[in-house]
Amino acid sequence: MFERPSLPALKVRDQLFEWGTRTYVMGIINATPDSFSGDGLGDRVESCVARAAGFAESGADIIDIGGESTRPGHEPVSESEELKRVIPVVDAIRRRLDVPISIDTFKPAVAVEALSAGADIINCVWGAIPGIVELAGRAGVPLVVMHNRVNAEYDGDCVQEVIGSLELATRYARESGIVQDRIIVDPGIGFGKTPDHNVEILGRLDEFALRLPFPLLVGVSRKSFIGKITDSPVDQRAYGTAAAVALAIAGGADIVRVHDVLEMRQVVDVADAICRVGAAHAPARTPTPRLR
Repeated sequence: MFERPSLPALKVRDQLFEWGTRTYVMGIINATPDSFSGDGLGDRVESCVARAAGFAESGADIIDIGGESTRPGHEPVSESEELKRVIPVVDAIRRRLDVPISIDTFKPAVAVEALSAGADIINCVWGAIPGIVELAGRAGVPLVVMHNRVNAEYDGDCVQEVIGSLELATRYARESGIVQDRIIVDPGIGFGKTPDHNVEILGRLDEFALRLPFPLLVGVSRKSFIGKITDSPVDQRAYGTAAAVALAIAGGADIVRVHDVLEMRQVVDVADAICRVGAAHAPARTPTPRLR
C-alpha cells in the first residue's frame, strides 16, 4: 500500500477531508456548450442541477462547476458570459445540495460571485495567479493550484519541471495568505503536456505525492492521451479512464476529477480497498445524497 507523510484534514462545509484515509471524487459539471468531453450543458440550469444531484447520489464528494471550455482550440469566454453561465448554476445547486462546490475559473470576478452564490473552493487551471490567490487568501477558501503552460516544451525531465513549478506556485500562495492546509495541487494532466508527458507523470505520480506536502488532485477523465492509447473517441473512454484513475490512486492521488461519477466511484472504492485499506471493503464515507 502507498504510504506518504500525513497531511492535516480539511473541513469544507460539513465534509471532512481526511487525506490518506480514502480517495475523494470530484464530479464535473460543464456549464458550457463546447466541452471537449461532449457533456456540456450550457446554461441549462435545471439540467445542471439534475446532474449534480445524480452525482451526489452516486457518491461525489465535490461538485466542480466550470463555464469556459479548456479544450485545445477553445474559444475564450468573456467575463460577463462566464458569469451568466455559472452563477445561476452554482446558486441553484447550492439551494438543492449541501455537497461542497468548487468553481473552475481563473477569473477573479467570476470566483468572487461564485463564492457569494455558494461555492466553497476555487479550482484554477492556471494555478497560483495574481488576483485568484489573494482572493482565496482573503476568503479563507481552499485553492486548487494546477500546473499549466502555453506549450508542451520542457528543457529536461518533465516530471521534475512540473514539480518544481508547483513548488514555486504553492510558495507564492502561502506567502500571499493562503493557509497551507487549504492548498491542493494538480499536475495538470492534458494541460501543456504531450500524451507521453501525461503517461510519464501518471507513472511517477508518487514523486508528486512525496515531494509536495499538499493533497493531490488528478484529472484524467476522458483525456486525449487515453484516446491515443486506445484509439477510442471521447465518449468511449470509460475503461481507459478507469485504468488511469486506479493507477493514479496507487500513485497517491487524494482526489480524482471525473465525468462518470457512478462508474468511477466503484473504481475508487476497489482501488482504495487495495491501496489504502488492505481488505475487501471500501473506506467509510459520508452518507449520500446530501439534499436540502
